[in-house]
Amino acid sequence: MKRYLLQLVALSLLPIFLSCTKKVKKPNTSVIINKQMESKESSVTSVTTGAAQTALYLPLLKGKRVGMVVNQTSLIAGSHSIDKLKALGITIVKAFGPEHGFRGQASAGAKVQSGTDPQTGISVVSLYGSHYKPTKEDVSGLDIMVFDIQDVGARFYTYISTLHYVMEACAENGIPLIVLDRPNPNGFYIDGPILETKYASFIGMHPVPIVHGMTIGEYAKMINGEGWLKNKVRCNLKVIQMKGYKHSMPYTLPVKPSPNLNTQQSILLYPSLCLFEGTIISQGRGTYFPFQVLGAPELVGKYTFSFKPVSIPGMSESPLHQNQSCYGLDLRNFDTGIFQKTGKLNLQWLIELYKAYPDKEKFFDFKQSKQMNNFDKLAGTQALRNQIIAGKTESEIRKSWEPGLIQFKEKRKKYLLYQ
Repeated sequence: MKRYLLQLVALSLLPIFLSCTKKVKKPNTSVIINKQMESKESSVTSVTTGAAQTALYLPLLKGKRVGMVVNQTSLIAGSHSIDKLKALGITIVKAFGPEHGFRGQASAGAKVQSGTDPQTGISVVSLYGSHYKPTKEDVSGLDIMVFDIQDVGARFYTYISTLHYVMEACAENGIPLIVLDRPNPNGFYIDGPILETKYASFIGMHPVPIVHGMTIGEYAKMINGEGWLKNKVRCNLKVIQMKGYKHSMPYTLPVKPSPNLNTQQSILLYPSLCLFEGTIISQGRGTYFPFQVLGAPELVGKYTFSFKPVSIPGMSESPLHQNQSCYGLDLRNFDTGIFQKTGKLNLQWLIELYKAYPDKEKFFDFKQSKQMNNFDKLAGTQALRNQIIAGKTESEIRKSWEPGLIQFKEKRKKYLLYQ
């Protein structure tokens, strides 16, 4: 009897055993990433973006030939703003795409070709290919331009550089520009060294700190107001403001702004970690958690955590330290709330990893790899690199930032649209 009961139990467990031994299909990581961002929409629902307030700007577009600077973040109630506006009777004749492309599918730094969007049939001009600034030919025939792209509030994120060149082209060709404002997920603090003019580049064009605490609309007003456009031309600018937004509020993006900022964690860590693009330290490109880890092969034995960058099409085809185990810091569970509490970037990671790296001469040497950037251009100054090398403390480094930050905060007040 006892043996019979055991047989019955075994038979009843057989289906469960078989289901557990079936081959598990590898999850679609991009879907998981989007689900993670969509699951945090509590902070999104209280804000009405400029794009969503169509009644405020449709009258300005009716009957006109419209150009739109957009990408995958340009959404109105879940639909792409081009699709939405076309459905409302707006004549959109040309789209302009920034870094990562019109659909946001190109890797960082990858040149994007102009062409025709297969989904809409609209001509698409790449502003991250043969040229950054729309040419006279690019804007020929346009009556008005609309800029609708989600920024992340860091000076080296290139969407604000694209904004600069679009404003300049519009000013030079007499085309009005409407900026549909969107929240800044890092808009609650201002920190970092002020960019010095001689280090200006596409990854930093203006004398602002690394974290500027402004929305894309406020930033456009500053570009205009401070005379930063070529020959100090002024753009005929209108900003469609948001409803319900404050700089101090947390804001979770409903869609990833670029391939390697694929979670809210990476977006909040980005202002601190992007500086590592000017070092030999990997920021996790070539993994599915970029800008959430730091490491290098030479740090083996100094850290137990490791990761291995590999080629990932659409994210990072040839990452730094490809197919090598990198040892360093795992920041995937780091409490990013600390940035809002302190109002400060994290400098300790940069100081710590420089001290830990065995060959100091190679740490900032961007000639070693095409995947490394110029640290001084990212920092906007040579001083920070020199301070790290000299062994300066965080408090000493921060003290050197104070005069510039005080001046910038005062200047910034003139252009704020929100508390």
